[in-house]
Amino acid sequence: MGEYLKEVVLDIQKHKPEIVIEEVNTDEDHIHVLVSIPPKYPVSHVVNLLKSNTGRKMREKFKFLDKVYWGSEGIWSIGYFVSTVGINEETIRKYIEYQGREDSGQAKLEF
Repeated sequence: MGEYLKEVVLDIQKHKPEIVIEEVNTDEDHIHVLVSIPPKYPVSHVVNLLKSNTGRKMREKFKFLDKVYWGSEGIWSIGYFVSTVGINEETIRKYIEYQGREDSGQAKLEF
């Protein structure tokens, strides 16, 4: 599922090329995305675009999600975390790239 989710996220660039998906990594229950958003788009708009498109595509591909999330509008929680790159962008890239291994204790990163 994670690989398909990455494909769907990256596919958004085909329809909105000005939104640049820099990094994507998934874990069992969440996804991390490094996105470059032009100033004309509010962050909330891009998050909504990502969540609605990925949720719809995931439900189309994996029909069992309709049973898991029965009576629910989507597969994502209503919240999200956003941070601007005011710190070293490379640090964020490394975190996203290795976040699955870091969460399971397989990688040791120094920030």
